[in-house]
Amino acid sequence: MSQSPLKLAVVLASVREGRFGPTVANWFVKQAQVRDDFEVDLIDLADHELPYVLSQQPSAEVAEALAKVTPRLEQADAFVVVTPEYNHSFPASLKSLIDWHYTQWQAKPVGFVSYGGLSGGLRSAEQLRPIFAELHAVTVRDAVSFHVAWEQFDANGEPKDEVAPAAAATTLLDQLSWWGDTLREGRARRPYGK
Repeated sequence: MSQSPLKLAVVLASVREGRFGPTVANWFVKQAQVRDDFEVDLIDLADHELPYVLSQQPSAEVAEALAKVTPRLEQADAFVVVTPEYNHSFPASLKSLIDWHYTQWQAKPVGFVSYGGLSGGLRSAEQLRPIFAELHAVTVRDAVSFHVAWEQFDANGEPKDEVAPAAAATTLLDQLSWWGDTLREGRARRPYGK
């Protein structure tokens, strides 16, 4: 096992006004930060406005926006996507981030923390699995899900039930740690795709 912590990029997908996502993302980041096997980088897509129209030769403005997020994705050894469910799917802001990048996702593990109404955002996470597979990323099996999320957290942004979400986060992080370490070592021995 590698000695240095894995660089974990936590992507907060929602950019909607009045969003609940920061509550969920901040809680998850705290779960990851107490471990010594991760170095956490929270990437809030509200801070990285990428256009939905893709281009092989982006404008100077788009190139500047990409320069703020692309290196962070490139440096990551693993990802966690914190996503709501909008109309049985994930936010367009997340799809834009995914589509502007390709090699940054390859041979790296991706986990999901979803939130929403009765489904807890699980439909959005399930729709993301084949997309990340197409990008040659490995999605981990277990996820964290908050059903009727706004009722699950107290005024301080902590889950009212501290035990079950923390156990789910531990399982997710354990899987990411194993895959992240294994894939990082594999990429070091032989760059992916070569």
